[in-house]
Amino acid sequence: MAKEVNAVSAELRESFGKGAARKLRVLGMIPAVIYGHGTEPVHVSLPAHRIGLLLRRTNMILELDIAGKKQLVLVKDVQKDPVKYIIEHIDLVVVRKGEKVQVEVPVHMVGETFPGTIPDLETKSLLLEVEATDIPEKLEVSIEGLEDGAQVHASEMKLPAGAELISEPDTLVLYVYTPRGEAEEDETEVITAGTPAATPAA
Repeated sequence: MAKEVNAVSAELRESFGKGAARKLRVLGMIPAVIYGHGTEPVHVSLPAHRIGLLLRRTNMILELDIAGKKQLVLVKDVQKDPVKYIIEHIDLVVVRKGEKVQVEVPVHMVGETFPGTIPDLETKSLLLEVEATDIPEKLEVSIEGLEDGAQVHASEMKLPAGAELISEPDTLVLYVYTPRGEAEEDETEVITAGTPAATPAA
């Protein structure tokens, strides 16, 4: 499924520094910088509300309208205030239709493992090389019916058409285990069931 491209109006900015950034945020805008393809960095401001909604999804592709000129960009980095969690600054990378980029794509588990076992997602995202306008939102890994000791490695993940795995193939994505308490309890039951009844003393 092709990555959704979202149109956003951007404004060029000439004022920099913390003071200028603070004034922008008061006006409902977010400072951002665009770079890539050997071009000079372009400093812009973006509408905070719309960007906040769009960035709920990972690896978002934006089509910026800068003074009537269209520019396709990939959201590369989002800096947030550690206390207020508001977006302070965004780094954007210039992309072109048809070109490939390397991105981290989140892994999601689908299904349920064998009763009594627990799946542990060891790797939460994998690095892929894909077309900039065809970045998958997530990678799904089926855990349906997997039993204790089962493992899934990066090389076993089903990738979208045209995507290439950049992460190490032997990267452990997830494994399934039985909680120790339950395992010991089951073992005790087996031993008890197999122990012969004690013979009364003479």
